[in-house]
Amino acid sequence: MTPPAAGMPPGRGEPIRVVLVDDHRMFRTGVRSELAAEAPDLVEVVGEGADVESAVAVIRAELPDVVLLDVHLPGGLGHGGVDVLRGCVALESGRGLPIRFLALSVSDAAEDVIAVIRAGARGYVTKTISARDLTVAIRRVAEGDAVFSPRLAGFVLDAFGAAAGEIAAVDEELDRLSAREREVMRLIARGYQYKEVAKELFISIKTVETHVSSVLRKLQLSSRHELTTWAMGRRLI
Repeated sequence: MTPPAAGMPPGRGEPIRVVLVDDHRMFRTGVRSELAAEAPDLVEVVGEGADVESAVAVIRAELPDVVLLDVHLPGGLGHGGVDVLRGCVALESGRGLPIRFLALSVSDAAEDVIAVIRAGARGYVTKTISARDLTVAIRRVAEGDAVFSPRLAGFVLDAFGAAAGEIAAVDEELDRLSAREREVMRLIARGYQYKEVAKELFISIKTVETHVSSVLRKLQLSSRHELTTWAMGRRLI
């Protein structure tokens, strides 16, 4: 097979290389079969993952154009598809382009949609989607477009529109924190334990504790619960 052209999205005559990530084998088999029947020349499933660790491994090995990613997966740090995104979102495909992530989930909850988009996914569709519409969504995401099921687009517009409007109000408080303190603050507010933050940021648990104490002091907060409430109120997580 001719190697993909570097720096160019898949052409109309070559397949989009896809990795399928879902913890249900029967669902993966069904999606693979549906895509093969709907668009055998347009989409090629080159790998599958059933949990965070296997998904990250196959994505790093195959460097696909698009990853179809379930939101709720076992393994990792317990954050499902978000953990996969954190492990792979900076990777490039075999064409030298960013790997695009399209969430494909049974969940249509606003918090799930917003979490994976914040983590770097280019789109989010639910599992009620038809094979034809899924093929179109894969093509559009591979070309760099953002794709959402109609109802879900509103969640994203509301979340990011509100966040943009709050930037000026939040800056004064955020400016009290160093860049590292902001990273620690966001992870702690998302529910990470100290050891998980240390692993994520490649720092010691003692350093995490020091940063958390500094964040709480600078923001005049007294607990992790108050920090989470503060961050959620400003749409920082």
